[in-house]
Amino acid sequence: MSKVPLTVVGAERMRQELHKLKTVERPAVINAIAEARAQGDLSENAEYDAAKERQSFVEGRIVELEGKLGSAQIIDPKTLNADGRCVFGSTVVLEDVNNGDVVTYQIVGDDEADVRHRKISISSPIARALIGKYSGDVAEVQAPGGVREYEVVEVQYI
Repeated sequence: MSKVPLTVVGAERMRQELHKLKTVERPAVINAIAEARAQGDLSENAEYDAAKERQSFVEGRIVELEGKLGSAQIIDPKTLNADGRCVFGSTVVLEDVNNGDVVTYQIVGDDEADVRHRKISISSPIARALIGKYSGDVAEVQAPGGVREYEVVEVQYI
């Protein structure tokens, strides 16, 4: 199985979700199934069906998280020594060449990506265009509206 890149923060969030699923969600689903069984006829018991469906989701998510954490390559951006180059885990300050807008993104794994929190996936077009660039370089990004150019203002490892 290939390695799944994760930042330290992303791996910790996954561990917390896994812990919650195992210690809170799983027991709650087991109780819900037991209560639904106690009501009698299971063939027409919507609560039982819903609880079994929830159990399937919880168990599937547990397996998924355990697999990802088991094959994770955890990278701490603070310990990176990339000589100012854009790499996985780095935080990049960009300026849109066309309109001068400045944005800051952190390049993270697919499971951690959240544009609202300025975290972009390593497999996104903008991250792929940024990898290997230095401060002062211009990255061309193929966007749905056409090619956009961003100047790398600063690369941080925080």
